[in-house]
This record gives sequence, structure tokens and C-alpha cells, in this order.
Amino acid sequence: MIAMVLVGFVLVTAGVITRRVYGVRQQSEIRRLRQRRDSLAAERVRLESVIRDASSRVRLQPIAEQRLNMHIPTPDQQVLLPRAVRRTPAPTTRNDSR
Repeated sequence: MIAMVLVGFVLVTAGVITRRVYGVRQQSEIRRLRQRRDSLAAERVRLESVIRDASSRVRLQPIAEQRLNMHIPTPDQQVLLPRAVRRTPAPTTRNDSR
């Protein structure tokens, strides 16, 4: 009977140790993934800044003028068109009383 209790105790202890080892491994994996997520978030912020800088007018204007032979029109070359006024249709009323 004592041997059965001792074997049971050893099995339970081995199960607890195995579970803790698994938990420690999972914890280190979660820590590694969080660090990777943080570094990717920082990289995303950096890339958004690079995109914002590369798509600015200051950067694109010389390229458009050289490669595409485009230029910014002077004020006397600009034609401003008035906006079309949208008219909303009058609400239709129904008399559904039967």
C-alpha cells in the first residue's frame, strides 16, 4: 500500500514538473513574440514616416517636373469652377391609410 502511494506521489510530482516546464517554455515563447510584435510596430511607424516623407509635395514636385514634364500652374493659368449645388429631392408623402 505504501509503495502504491509513493508511486502515485512520484507520478503526480512528475506531472507537476512536466507542466511547469511546459509553462516556462510557453512563457519564454510569449515573451519572444511580444518583443517581435513591439519591434514590428516600431518598424511600421518608421516605414509610415518614410512613406510620408517620400510622398510629400517637396519630394514629388521635382520628380514630376523632370520626368513627366509637369509644372505647378501659376495663378493666372488656374481656372476655378464653381461647385455644383446638390438638390435633395423633396420627401414624398404617402397616404397609406386604407
